Amino acid sequence: MILFFFLLALSLYLLGTAGYIVYIVSQRKPFARVAYGILWAGFAAHSLAIAFGYYQTGYFPVRNLRESLSFFAWAVMGAYLIIQLRFNVRVLGSFLSPLAAIMMISSSFLPVPTGAVNPILRSFWLILHVVVAFAGNGIFAIAFLSGIMYLIQESRIKSKQLGAIYHRLPSLETLDALNYQCLIVGFPLMTLGLVSGSLYAHYTLGSFWRWDPKEVWSLITWLLYAALLHGRLVSGWRGRRSALLSILFFLVLVFSFLGMKFLVQGYHTFSAFQQG
Repeated sequence: MILFFFLLALSLYLLGTAGYIVYIVSQRKPFARVAYGILWAGFAAHSLAIAFGYYQTGYFPVRNLRESLSFFAWAVMGAYLIIQLRFNVRVLGSFLSPLAAIMMISSSFLPVPTGAVNPILRSFWLILHVVVAFAGNGIFAIAFLSGIMYLIQESRIKSKQLGAIYHRLPSLETLDALNYQCLIVGFPLMTLGLVSGSLYAHYTLGSFWRWDPKEVWSLITWLLYAALLHGRLVSGWRGRRSALLSILFFLVLVFSFLGMKFLVQGYHTFSAFQQG
């Protein structure tokens, strides 16, 4: 059942991607609306795959990179579907849907987790920590892509060679507003993720903070986004500076998510989730 809904979600994400590609080429809005509906169906199927997995195993699907990539894809897609309701940036779907599909395809080639499940995975605080942390990451992924689109659009305007790309991307004002809203929503989620993670660590390990490398890099990432949000709210940062920093800080976030799990040893590594 899990595999069925996983494959169904992946198929719908790919179909939605195709729909957005047709929309970009033809600029016909009905294709974007149909693609958006298909992505909602794919997200529902993906949610069922995660729910069935939790029901059958009793733990949240973050035991290894295979599960984490799939869950990240779910978070990215959910963030896009909700933000689209607010901003109606259709072209964003052509960036996000293939990203989610690539993560799911990549996860399908990774080993299936085996062995006993570590009891520390069965915790309410872990569920809260994972959900809000990944939700924040998904929103910051949208800020990352909006930053890339901002730089592309700005370069077209400065070169005075607008071309087809200029007409297919949102205005600089829309992209900057999208970037700002992602920070406003994503930062509290990241903060709640840190707090719930500390409570989870206290519940399972007896201390709120252990200076684990992943904890340190998560704190560094939080401080970077806090500085960016402060700059936007107090110092009036916007436009190119905000776009560049959103791109740079998301790369740091990805490093703290993946790099720390492979480059160092700590209780956040995937091997720590296996019961010894």
